[in-house]
Amino acid sequence: MISDGYIEYKRREFCKDVKCPVQTDLNNLAEASAQYERTRQKCGNACLYTTWQFHHWLIEKGYLIVKPKA
Repeated sequence: MISDGYIEYKRREFCKDVKCPVQTDLNNLAEASAQYERTRQKCGNACLYTTWQFHHWLIEKGYLIVKPKA
């Protein structure tokens, strides 16, 4: 649940912003096609960017990482 006044991170927003070449390929393929799925697996198995880069991108863009109290 997102609090009023906040927006949630959109899927692949980072990838699109940094102009990831894999994301560029995905943009040119039909979603859920065999080629799309093969290309998408590159992200899960061998992302070109590090967690550190993604985390710092989130900070630069003003995102907050939140977790509900347990």
